[in-house]
Amino acid sequence: MRVLLVKDVASLGKAGEIKEVKDGYGHNFLIAKGFAKLATNEVLNKYKAEQKKKAELEALQIAEAKQMQQALSKIKLTIAKKVGANNHLFGSLTKDEIASALETQHRIAIDKKAFEIPQIKALGNFEAIVKLGHGLQATLQLHVIAV
Repeated sequence: MRVLLVKDVASLGKAGEIKEVKDGYGHNFLIAKGFAKLATNEVLNKYKAEQKKKAELEALQIAEAKQMQQALSKIKLTIAKKVGANNHLFGSLTKDEIASALETQHRIAIDKKAFEIPQIKALGNFEAIVKLGHGLQATLQLHVIAV
């Protein structure tokens, strides 16, 4: 019996592979547990169509991430913070403050979890890394000024 693996099976293969297995193993274990489907033409065509759709969606997401990367590399974000003695900030600059300033000043909404910043406790110019997904990241220029 031929089956299309839906999930990785340690002793058999990876998801998406077509394998020839014994009838009992195929019906009673692989298909019953949801690890595989019977490899009919209909199932194979449906699987190929789903994979094609996933690839197109991923290509679209990568293109959007590259556009965002270019847009962020051109931005110099200015953030005003309260300062104390010796021009040191009260506390440090947070990812949440950067995300809200980016949305307020440039109307770009990015989740605060995507930012990777050094500890910023003084006025000046800094860089923040923004993880955009699919292995892409952008460098955002920060300019911290006193209120």
